Amino acid sequence: MTRASPSSFAPETTRVGWVGTGVMGSSMCGHLLRAGYAVTLTTRTRSKAEPLLALGAEWADSPRQVAERADVVASMVGVPADVRAVYLGAGGLLEGVRPGMVLVDFTTTEPSLAREIHERAHARGALALDAPVSGGDVGARQATLSIMVGGDRVAFEALEKLWALLGSRSLYQGQSGSGQHTKMVNQILIASGMVGVCEALLYGYKAGLDLERVLASVSSGAAGSWSLTNLAPRILVGDFAPGFFVEHFLKDMRIALSEAERLGLALPGLALAQQLYRAVQAQGHGRSGTHSLQLALASLSGVTWSSRSDVE
Repeated sequence: MTRASPSSFAPETTRVGWVGTGVMGSSMCGHLLRAGYAVTLTTRTRSKAEPLLALGAEWADSPRQVAERADVVASMVGVPADVRAVYLGAGGLLEGVRPGMVLVDFTTTEPSLAREIHERAHARGALALDAPVSGGDVGARQATLSIMVGGDRVAFEALEKLWALLGSRSLYQGQSGSGQHTKMVNQILIASGMVGVCEALLYGYKAGLDLERVLASVSSGAAGSWSLTNLAPRILVGDFAPGFFVEHFLKDMRIALSEAERLGLALPGLALAQQLYRAVQAQGHGRSGTHSLQLALASLSGVTWSSRSDVE
């Protein structure tokens, strides 16, 4: 690095670059700014970055310019095509890296793409980490994300202060691509689990139960889960605003099923969940939260989930 080494990652010595200010990226970048880091950022739509610019971030017109002004660069964008463009495209991050820099991609993407970025970063003397996260918008706002990291272990260990600012747990999973594989495990668990959450709530309603009272009973038992605790209450009041977009979840399931095929695995539960989520998207809820699966399942039973804590 020209100004700082990974081992001295601190507001006084390290310039941070950031790409992507969506539902989660904005909160994550905000934590760094409030901790005193000098941040240069760019995103597809500048208006989405205005709150961060008001906190003191500097704007750059391209990912390349972000890299040129930073020692550590992080990205949180949408889909693999976005990651490829940000890192490997014209005006991308790799055009601006210097030896010793660290690149951290928080996006959930393909393990093969993570490995490609890692290899091309190494060719320029830079270190690269794939570091997908779990915890949704709540975890991003509260800095309680679970961060799953693959790539250069020396960089992972050096960025301990970064992980602590963004999440409650960060674990090194192995070589490049391992973070993304771990995130696929996470998404497979969530996909089938969300089907169970939504079906259970639909059953509880049709049985005439007080769903808030039901949640109070089951959330602390063996059926408890993050989705049940954090998303089921939103379902009860008809709040399907995204903590994580359905269309992005479909992207993750496509990656997981593709990797499963490559590994020679049959994952029928995940395949079923993907079909149900395709129905959610077809009903116009691709930009709603993953818990909007409730709407598709209710529709299959001929009921309409209202904006109140009941079903008509």
